[in-house]
Amino acid sequence: MKRTIADSLVEALLNAGVKRVYGIIGDSLNAVIDSIRRSEKIEWIHVRHEEVAAFAAGADADMTGSIAVCAGSSGPGNMHLINGLYDCHRNRVPVLAIAAHIPSYEIGTNFFQETRPDHLFKDCSYYCEVVTSAHQMPRSVLVAMQNAVSRKGVSVLVLPGDVAGYEADDTPVPEHVLHVTQPVIHPSETELKKLADYLNSGERITLLCGAGCAGAHTQLMKLCEKLQSPMVIALRGKEHLEYDNPYYVGLTGLIGYSSGYHAVKDCDVLLMLGTDFPYRQFYPKEATILQVDIEPGHLGRRTDLTYGLCGDVKATIEALLPYLTESHDGSHLNKFTDHYRKIRDDLDELATGKPGREPIHPQYLTKAVSDLASENAVFTCDVGTPTLWAARYLQMNGQRRLLGSFNHGTMANALPQAIGAQLAQPGRQVISLSGDGGLAMLMGDLLTLRQHKLPVKVVVFNNGALSFVELEMKAQGFLETGTSLDNPNFADVAKAVGMEGIRVEDPAELEEAIQRALQHDGPVLLDVVVNRQELAFPPKITFEQAHGFSLWMMKAVLNGHGNELIDLAKTNFFR
Repeated sequence: MKRTIADSLVEALLNAGVKRVYGIIGDSLNAVIDSIRRSEKIEWIHVRHEEVAAFAAGADADMTGSIAVCAGSSGPGNMHLINGLYDCHRNRVPVLAIAAHIPSYEIGTNFFQETRPDHLFKDCSYYCEVVTSAHQMPRSVLVAMQNAVSRKGVSVLVLPGDVAGYEADDTPVPEHVLHVTQPVIHPSETELKKLADYLNSGERITLLCGAGCAGAHTQLMKLCEKLQSPMVIALRGKEHLEYDNPYYVGLTGLIGYSSGYHAVKDCDVLLMLGTDFPYRQFYPKEATILQVDIEPGHLGRRTDLTYGLCGDVKATIEALLPYLTESHDGSHLNKFTDHYRKIRDDLDELATGKPGREPIHPQYLTKAVSDLASENAVFTCDVGTPTLWAARYLQMNGQRRLLGSFNHGTMANALPQAIGAQLAQPGRQVISLSGDGGLAMLMGDLLTLRQHKLPVKVVVFNNGALSFVELEMKAQGFLETGTSLDNPNFADVAKAVGMEGIRVEDPAELEEAIQRALQHDGPVLLDVVVNRQELAFPPKITFEQAHGFSLWMMKAVLNGHGNELIDLAKTNFFR
């Protein structure tokens, strides 16, 4: 049997350590699928929507640190990958997408299913090229994968179906196809001394830390101790820095705490470390602002800087520490750690449930899941209120992971990411914190859990609404429109597809139901009816937000929605 371009592609994937390809088959992928079948070493993960394939591949790559692969057939098939690939690219995870294409001799004729994938994927990838000749392989796939792993993002290989079946030339696939380097980058001695001068002269120093601080927990504790500075964490830094951290004073941003907000706003020196926190309104207006980031293009793009440096956070701190003095008192730190403790106590008081008091508070649900989950659980959370409650109530410990669409901000990411995380690390407990809107959008892939026997636990925040959108509407003075969801009993849906389904409406039954779900050895959907009118206040309420909320209340009364105000008061003020 002749060796095809598809065989060359699959051999390269095997040499890169790829164990799975996520996607949906189609005739333009036939040669690739057949080569995967004959390899007997790569598993085809059949999903129900290609968008799920891209999300799952991204989570797989995030969990393993290795390249993951998804595929879509020509035209509509690979177009469905785009949203998930945007998320992968913005999450900076290495993913190769195989975008099958129409027959090469029909390109440009408006043929059935014809699109321009080489154009469509340009904005969500570092590499996107079309294979038209046997002489391009295996080099094209090697270059694509090297771009993905070295630049931490998406590469797309556009492969017409007929070209995939061409006979390959005699170019061998090298045994070592990926070259992953980890250079240690830190600023020069001159730059470090200048950074130290700014820090040594500061009196109220606050650290703002993000995902770029992964692996630098020990060094950051030493830095905070020396500077006597509180640490505020951006959401993507939560899993890396929240635990065993006496300097932590909360998150900032729209889902943050007032302690974190004021620790940033009231400092005289803000040191940004490994964060690209995007919300300009949360930065201080008059402070000295310093930034260290491994990507020099990130320096100064969110707020005006006094000084910016390119470097790995861990290596930079280790090199910086000898230049710092110990002249800082603890007043600034103590002020905000005390503030944070009070805020934390207040938040925990909201995470309670009274028997018979329906519906259930989502804070109570999230805290209970966190308390009962395993020490190395992997959590995925949908965008919207599940992310809000995850940020405030999931406890990280250095072993747990938290995945979400924290940069791209798309709905329906939690279930697909849970699929990829579970396949990447089958021995770990994986919990999807799904919104009812997000789950409904890609609910067909509950079938993927069943078909591949993945023991993912899907916890549904069933409040009958796109609730974060409702909060935004209220804050801007608009009546809720188009946000209500007429949901089914999701537990019954799960049972209909062959999964375990559990529904909870009474807080008295919640913890037992969570334990039952977590102990089940297969996939489970836990449908929890939570309160729609739960308010989630930002760390600082502006005049515009207060005015908008007042305007919403007035409109609600005038338009016959007074019962909503009563429910809101009962939920938030008479608990």
